[in-house]
Amino acid sequence: MADLSVNIGNLKLSNPVMTASGTFGYGKEFEDFVDLEKIGGIIVKGTTLYRREGNPYPRMAETPMGMLNAVGLQNKGVDYFIEQIYPQIKDIRTNMIVNVSGSAIEDYVQTAEKINELEAIPAIELNISCPNVKQGGMAFGVTAKGAGEVVKAVREVYKKTLIVKLSPNVTDITEIARAAEASGADSVSLINTLLGMAIDAEKRVPLLSTVTGGMSGAAVKPIALRMVWQVSKAVNIPVIGLGGIMNWKDAVEFLLAGASAIQIGTANFIDPAITVKVAEGINDYLDRHGFTSVKDIVGGLIV
Repeated sequence: MADLSVNIGNLKLSNPVMTASGTFGYGKEFEDFVDLEKIGGIIVKGTTLYRREGNPYPRMAETPMGMLNAVGLQNKGVDYFIEQIYPQIKDIRTNMIVNVSGSAIEDYVQTAEKINELEAIPAIELNISCPNVKQGGMAFGVTAKGAGEVVKAVREVYKKTLIVKLSPNVTDITEIARAAEASGADSVSLINTLLGMAIDAEKRVPLLSTVTGGMSGAAVKPIALRMVWQVSKAVNIPVIGLGGIMNWKDAVEFLLAGASAIQIGTANFIDPAITVKVAEGINDYLDRHGFTSVKDIVGGLIV
């Protein structure tokens, strides 16, 4: 068996397979279907400073080779997470990572400060695709300046591994990635969902209450793969790739493109044990090709 372990900053993963935030709950919901300790890292659903009700229904829609969602970061806030959820997940023997979201820089900072005190949470993933309410709703992550400001502010208070999740809804994602790196990010993960929409032609209405939403699933993979390849060549910190990974072969392609680890999202809804199957598939690939470590294929694309 090959060595599947990877490092993301100071974070050590037993294998490069992680779950994407918002697709795996808090992990406990899947423990009847998969051995959680065989997953390299579990990124729990988005957590905000205060409780959020999310968007009105309908907020999910199926699309060809994918899905749209407009859940709206529904959660009960960071204090609820600390008091009610953390005690349930702190003893799971894998990396439990919290995805942090906010509508103002102060929200991100206060949430990160609170999570920094949790001994069993070794990292956070900063979701900078959130709308900045103080700048008219423009997402933090669509400008290098906005991304840099929020990452810098969080870096000052958060002392563990800081992963920054990048939005694909930008002109040049490498510019945003470099800004995150310069501001103190230990790693970047990409891509977040692409902005899309779906319409019911018979009723002449949108399928989502918010009209537009985030698109994920197999259809976005070529775009995600291209962006991971570009970003991996533009920064010196580890890249975590996600977007349309449905099987081990997809995962290997992201590793070859330059990702040090990958996240699985939409595929969890189809097969709740897909994470472990992908890790096993990566191992089989390495054995077949004579590699002794997964690190040997990271960025190994021949061009």
